[in-house]
Amino acid sequence: MISVKEIKDIELLMRWREEVIEHVFNQKPDDQLLVANRQYYEKHIADGSHLAFIAECDGEECGCGSVCFTEELPSPDNPSGRCGYLMNIYVREQFRNQGIAHHIVSRLIEEAKAAGCGKIYLETTSDGKPVYSSSGFENMPDMMKYSDSKGS
Repeated sequence: MISVKEIKDIELLMRWREEVIEHVFNQKPDDQLLVANRQYYEKHIADGSHLAFIAECDGEECGCGSVCFTEELPSPDNPSGRCGYLMNIYVREQFRNQGIAHHIVSRLIEEAKAAGCGKIYLETTSDGKPVYSSSGFENMPDMMKYSDSKGS
């Protein structure tokens, strides 16, 4: 069984962030980068402008994801200007192709919509695009934008 829950524990977030940097960016994070990440989490998790989630499969941690809320200029398709950026979506290799990324992305979309986001963007890599395209994201340069039947 797959579950996705919010996490606020900075140490747990830092462990996952290190793993994401190592496996997605293919580099060991230096101390300066880790300090910057810790400062980011301490500020943005506390004020609620960044929510982080961890996925578990049969009780074992298997993936993560997060959403960062921001404002952009209001537009006809997003009158409030409130938007969310889905980031750090990562599933450990041994758990891939089990639908875990879909569970993480679905939870992030749900949270972004609940926070009043009229647009949801996704930072992605080319190998992630098939998963996200099937979740309703449209291709954009270096990013994808979520749309559903309601136009949000």
